Amino acid sequence: MKITIDQDACIGSGQCVLSSPEVFDQRDADGIAVLLQDSPGPGLQEDVREAARICPALAITLTPS
Repeated sequence: MKITIDQDACIGSGQCVLSSPEVFDQRDADGIAVLLQDSPGPGLQEDVREAARICPALAITLTPS
């Protein structure tokens, strides 16, 4: 899976970081989400799917690799 974040749409709620801290972080200045890895291994993919599902801004896109 490949992950992208629409940083213009991100509202900085931090839900992605709570769901998958190995994959997502937030910029200190404004709280906007950033990727730590854009293609997580199988062990992290369910957490990433949950992060995308609960993102209030729907800013996370997942595409099959």
